[in-house]
Amino acid sequence: MIQLSESAQAHFRRLIEREALPGLGVRLSAVHPGTPRADVRLEFAEPADLSGNEWAIDCEGFTLYIDPASAPFLDAAEIDFVQQPTGGQLQIRAPKIKGEAPAETASLVERVRWVVEHEVNPQLAQHRGHVSVQEVTADGVVLLRFGGGCHGCGMADVTLKQGIEQTLMTRVPGVTAVRDATDHATGTAPYMPRDAA
Repeated sequence: MIQLSESAQAHFRRLIEREALPGLGVRLSAVHPGTPRADVRLEFAEPADLSGNEWAIDCEGFTLYIDPASAPFLDAAEIDFVQQPTGGQLQIRAPKIKGEAPAETASLVERVRWVVEHEVNPQLAQHRGHVSVQEVTADGVVLLRFGGGCHGCGMADVTLKQGIEQTLMTRVPGVTAVRDATDHATGTAPYMPRDAA
């Protein structure tokens, strides 16, 4: 359930009245839900902008529409409008927008992918790189493929052994080793060329 404070409703009412468009409402959706890049999009929506399958929350003077695919990620979201000395500020808190870590009973693949996407890749992004999970074997060996600035990087071996492998083996019980399945000779834009390492 989404909580929309009285001050937020009053703020939206003022904005909608200023637009003076019949049936104008507010649409809330999640962008890149379930990932570290997840964010909330809040926008005006005229009746013609709606697909018809949105969840509708009737507020005083307008309707808040929720994108149905975003609803699980926006559950327990809170929208508030706070007055500050410099003016008002809309605050949106959506605790589930980045998804929830898989339970210990989830498959090894699910748990590995979660840690890679939510812990490893945000770190690698600082160097324009990322990894993807190519395979998780039955005996717990994770095969990764480096991309971006990590593809062909001279420090990929160090990143793998001292960073990624340690993270996965610590955070994901069942991981026994991590291997690189990348052909680094084909990297076109390495963060640090292999001959410089």
